[in-house]
Amino acid sequence: QVQLVESGGGLVQAGGSLRLSCAASGRTFSSYAVGWFRQAPGKEREFVGEINWTGGSTYYADSVKGRFTISRDNAENMVFLQMNSLKPEETAVYYCAKNSRRYYMAGSVESEYDYWGQGTQVTVSS
Repeated sequence: QVQLVESGGGLVQAGGSLRLSCAASGRTFSSYAVGWFRQAPGKEREFVGEINWTGGSTYYADSVKGRFTISRDNAENMVFLQMNSLKPEETAVYYCAKNSRRYYMAGSVESEYDYWGQGTQVTVSS
C-alpha cells in the first residue's frame, strides 16, 4: 500500500528550469528504485530517468542526459527531478513510479513499476 504524489509542475519558458518532487509513503521506500516518466498530449508515455535505492546510481534517457538530474532524500521519502534547459516539446504530464522489486532497476520498462503518482503538468512555452 504505497502512495506517490508528484508536485512542482507549472508553466516555464523554453530554456528555463523546473524542479519536480515525488513524495512517497511506506517504510521500505529506501529499498526501491524510482523512475520518472512523462506523457505529452497524443503521445505514448516515455521514460525519463531512474534513480536507485540509495541515490548513488542514476540512468537517463538520451534525450534528457546532461540537462535533467534525479536525486532523492530517503529520510524524507522524497525523490526529485531537476529539469534544466527545458524545450517546448517536453511539455507533458510527469509521473514518478516505484519499481516493483526491492534493490532492482528496471529502466524504461513500465511494467516493472507497480505504483504511480497522479502526475504533475509541466508546460514549456515557446
